[in-house]
Amino acid sequence: MMDYSFCGNSGLQLPRISLGLWHNFGFADDYETAREMVIHAFEKGVTHFDLANNYGPPPGSAESNFGKIVRDNLASHRDEMIISSKAGHLMWEGPYGDGSSRKNLMASIHQSLKRTGLDYFDIFYSHRYDPNTPVEETMQALVDIVRQGKALYIGISKYPPREARKALNYLSERDVRCLIFQDKYSLFNRKPEEEILGITKEFGTGFIAFSPLAQGLLTDKYLQGIPDYSRAADPAGFLQKEQVTPGLVEKVKQLNVIAGQRGQTMAEMALAWALRDERVTSLIVGTRNVAQLKDNLNALHNLSFTQAELSQIDTILDGASL
Repeated sequence: MMDYSFCGNSGLQLPRISLGLWHNFGFADDYETAREMVIHAFEKGVTHFDLANNYGPPPGSAESNFGKIVRDNLASHRDEMIISSKAGHLMWEGPYGDGSSRKNLMASIHQSLKRTGLDYFDIFYSHRYDPNTPVEETMQALVDIVRQGKALYIGISKYPPREARKALNYLSERDVRCLIFQDKYSLFNRKPEEEILGITKEFGTGFIAFSPLAQGLLTDKYLQGIPDYSRAADPAGFLQKEQVTPGLVEKVKQLNVIAGQRGQTMAEMALAWALRDERVTSLIVGTRNVAQLKDNLNALHNLSFTQAELSQIDTILDGASL
């Protein structure tokens, strides 16, 4: 059974594990595999599906494929799903296809709704802080998106702490509170613990983590080298070969021993660890196939850690980051 958690101080519950469509759901990928993953996830209680306008490849194709999957397989279950999308990174050429201006956000959500075939998004995000656009302009666009019925809730992603606080204050003052903050968080990236998790707690905002497996490094995939067809083997991938250092791999090997003692795979333990903090509402996992998705969901069978385990994990990590 899936576990659900209330998103900050809202009445909305999200599954502890959500499915992200950043990779493996574009036109360049196998559609049938993508369809199987979405359907299996939903059948297992994963009600939240996370998109962005630029997900693919090519950009936009993940939204198009997901829309087709929903229309052909899950149309009668739309009210049982939480579907999010985002805008803010480069999507089309010219001065209006990038950044967080009102023009970009409004054009982007219209395009995203058209690609997915949806009437509205449950959550719509500002995908990034744009230093060239006043925070007030971006936030007012999000407020208006909610008031126009194009999204039920709004979120922000990857904002630095100072700008995040400014954005959350602006939204609160206009009675359209920020539902959720999305950021990278894993055993190899604990930066949100420094300020962001405290800010989200203060404002009653949920927190959802992406890349909780550090692009696959926090699995057993790289313990014996870099396999073909892995993300690190892809020159265009976000995880580069140079990042899979002997030092990090050695740490994963040691962590894998603890995972085995817990009766978990390395991936399962890494996900369970990221959920140990009550301020973390959900984790976004990105999987290549149903087998990986099943492994990720198995993390929910054992979410508790002893203090000794946590101390041992901290000792192994010793501040390592990716």
